Amino acid sequence: MSNFELSHQKPNKVSEYIAYKITQSLKFMLNLFYGKKYAKRAVILETIAAVPGMVAGMLNHLKALRRMRDDQGWIRELLDEAENERMHLMIFLDIAKPTWIERTLVLLGQGIFLIIYTFLYILSSKTGHRVVGYFEEEACKSYSEFLQKIDAGEVENVPAPKIAKDYYALDDDACLRDVVLCIREDEGKHRDRNHEFADSFETGDLPSHQQ
Repeated sequence: MSNFELSHQKPNKVSEYIAYKITQSLKFMLNLFYGKKYAKRAVILETIAAVPGMVAGMLNHLKALRRMRDDQGWIRELLDEAENERMHLMIFLDIAKPTWIERTLVLLGQGIFLIIYTFLYILSSKTGHRVVGYFEEEACKSYSEFLQKIDAGEVENVPAPKIAKDYYALDDDACLRDVVLCIREDEGKHRDRNHEFADSFETGDLPSHQQ
């Protein structure tokens, strides 16, 4: 985890510019509401991030049924991604403890993004995966900033919640910094994997399922 690197796949095509602009718009709205409140930003971030994997998994499931052929492991991996993002949300709900107003905003944001992403994925699965790739790039940046604030003493390095220690098999004395490191590592994997999925629509070489 100490060798973690931020990366960015530069958009080269119209669909990629569209995907990048969608991501930047989401980032702008997120900053508008929460700015540097990293734990509460993470609640919104993870609520939205848990949508694409479930939508893509469902639509690929239906496509595999229609075409009556193997999905090459995509469905399970996409659903696993959605589950992983859901666990991130559960962890940050314990840390941030959002108010009922903030929970309402979360539900509204999720509902709007669900509709938009479903239509986007139906119209262009490639663009859908590219959006997630760019979205995860921003998540990695956000969690890196979070870590910097913890290291600088601007955010208290509180004890890790039990749900996080159980999920990541952390030591009993694990703290917030350990949790953020684990979550950033997850986001980096989702970033790289969704860019691979998007690239596969051009090359025709479907990435195999990762165990």
